[in-house]
Amino acid sequence: MSTKCVLIIDPELPLGIIANTGAILGAALGKLHPEINGDDIVSQEGFLFPGIVNIPIPVLKSNAEKIAGIHSEASNTDNISVIAFTDCAQTAKNYVEYTESIQKVQTQDIQFLGICLYGDKKKVNHFAGDLPLLR
Repeated sequence: MSTKCVLIIDPELPLGIIANTGAILGAALGKLHPEINGDDIVSQEGFLFPGIVNIPIPVLKSNAEKIAGIHSEASNTDNISVIAFTDCAQTAKNYVEYTESIQKVQTQDIQFLGICLYGDKKKVNHFAGDLPLLR
């Protein structure tokens, strides 16, 4: 199976929230799929460069409503990992508060700031193939 990864982020968010959304999604992706990270590298002078992701990860844009729809549909699709960053996470002061917030809300009432899709290339393309790059 050929794989693909994309981030889809709402371009209407403030720049700092866009950057934070990408960072959080990337960190979660690395935890869920550590195999996408390369080996650590040591420079000629002996400085350590920890392994970074060894696959391309285009950052695409879509509005919050479409991101929510993609999240819903892709979450019910085999061979795709879906990671979400939401308003519940962005506004929480700590992980306990985030956990409690997610457990109390209906998914339909969550605002999705961004999502990451990783898995079967054809399936990822089905959801994200027509989305433009976030620039």
